[in-house]
Amino acid sequence: MNRLSKILTILFCLFLTTASTTFGEESFPKSGWQDRPDPLADPNAQIGGELAVFGGQYPKSLNYYLDSNTLSAEIFGALFESLLTMNPITMDYEPGLADRWEISDDKKTFTFHINPKARWSNGTPVTAADVKWTYDTILNPKNMTGSHKISMERFHTPEIVDNLTIRFTAKKIHWQNLLAAGGFQILSKTAYQKLDFNTINFEIPVVSGPYQLGAIDEGVSLKLKRRSDWWHKDAPSSRHKGNFDTMTYKFFGEQTNAFEAFKKGAIDLFPVYMSRIWMDETGGDVFSKNHIIKQKVHNQKPVGFQGFAMNMRKPPFDDVKTRKAMAFLLDRKKMNQTLMYNQYFLHRSYFEDLYSQAIPCPNPLMELDKKQARDLLRQAGWIVNPATGFLQKNGQPFTFKFLTRDASSEKFLSIYAEDLKDVGIHMLIDKKDWAAWARDMEEFNFQMTWAAWSSGMFKDPESMWLSTEADRPSGNNITGFKNKAVDQLIEKQKTVFNLEERNTICRAIDGLIYEAYPYVLLWNIDYTRLLYWNKFGMPDTVLSKFGDESSAIWYWWLDPDSEAALQDAVRMNRPLPPKPSAVRFDEVFGGKKITN
Repeated sequence: MNRLSKILTILFCLFLTTASTTFGEESFPKSGWQDRPDPLADPNAQIGGELAVFGGQYPKSLNYYLDSNTLSAEIFGALFESLLTMNPITMDYEPGLADRWEISDDKKTFTFHINPKARWSNGTPVTAADVKWTYDTILNPKNMTGSHKISMERFHTPEIVDNLTIRFTAKKIHWQNLLAAGGFQILSKTAYQKLDFNTINFEIPVVSGPYQLGAIDEGVSLKLKRRSDWWHKDAPSSRHKGNFDTMTYKFFGEQTNAFEAFKKGAIDLFPVYMSRIWMDETGGDVFSKNHIIKQKVHNQKPVGFQGFAMNMRKPPFDDVKTRKAMAFLLDRKKMNQTLMYNQYFLHRSYFEDLYSQAIPCPNPLMELDKKQARDLLRQAGWIVNPATGFLQKNGQPFTFKFLTRDASSEKFLSIYAEDLKDVGIHMLIDKKDWAAWARDMEEFNFQMTWAAWSSGMFKDPESMWLSTEADRPSGNNITGFKNKAVDQLIEKQKTVFNLEERNTICRAIDGLIYEAYPYVLLWNIDYTRLLYWNKFGMPDTVLSKFGDESSAIWYWWLDPDSEAALQDAVRMNRPLPPKPSAVRFDEVFGGKKITN
């Protein structure tokens, strides 16, 4: 998965839910619970300094409700808080803006009590009115809040019980209702109610979280500044986290330019999503002398999927035989061998981490097979025009546009284009910048595009695969997928609180999706490849249990001694002590039991 694909994609689902097999049945506080330090946060962490990271291409908006991509989610989550948080090890619910809550016996009513200490950055208290206003704003038909409407629509309008108490009542039982009610970020009603919500993009002055927006250089960089007056900073669970005074995101149109900036020291941390960089461009003194650390981190980060999304709403991809033929025409093995050094596994599922040696994936592995592709295309009505050598149907040639936003994808697309041309299909590359690509995706104005999706700890297939979501502007069902059997299974899993039973249903859904070929599936890796300048302190695990490189923002710190040693080593061309080339979370953390 390349970096821009990851940064620019819409989240498949929220990073969600508890580690237990039953979901959301307990009210809070639990007996004996007390706020304790995060077990991953190092007591030696120091406050101060800056961490500069590659932010991809300049975003359309920082408002996650309007622009549901990974970068916006990351920044928005640093600015705003939700009623609930989650323990980073057990994934149990813990207090956020709410310090306690109750759940009715019928699992349909959720009452949250806001911590009276919770404050906005302008000093005013967080109230139940803020929660209700945010809910109403997300559901307002005028607002382009897309997939965020789905979980909010499961509730009646929330009731303000008093200034610090808000009550949500679900229309139906759903295993995800507690997270839906308690897991969305709350905005200040007073600060934003008079504004057109669809225009709140980069002007976000009032926040509740540990960071606030700093300087923005449009198209170049933006900064987050650590708040010394954050209301929750002295809580045990908040200590030794969010240590950098300044978080700087630097934007580049292409990964190669960002990597050059990284090697010059303008960027501190560079996760590698291009095998060529990892294999061919990490040599020389700066790497061999450990000025830059090269490290693989294996943890329990959920595995998403990526592929070439086909718009099933209109020709030529409204026919399943045509879509299946497109999958048979992608030479993934060749691309993996020649362009990616066999670093990746090839997708055969939309829920890769629901399978294991004990539960193998039954979906066949698609390989290049032009004979089968030609047969399928013939069955779909495509015939060769002898005058041109290209396929046509009803007098129309098989020509389509591939909407792209990343020059690094062109080497893959050129291989694909040649194999398509060999069977009589003409693919045109329609390259746009990120903002234009995002606008087209909001309106489903594309034929084929490269999309990469994150995954959650537990799967909620509704936003991407439910038929009614195919017609929601700015939604996650970008392919226009509709399937009655899948709809029935999605409806069935809503009331299943047992994790394994839900996973069984999701595997059945996966098989039905796979047979419909909404995507030409690609490849993935199940670890994180990091490069970083050797001046930071960090936990022994390097990253969190379930997180990617973004967890460095919260758990790393600038170590003055390491920074001075790096400066001396660079000036004198001397080596620094090495660090492990690979880190495995489970081995380092040692299965330490965390309880409350």
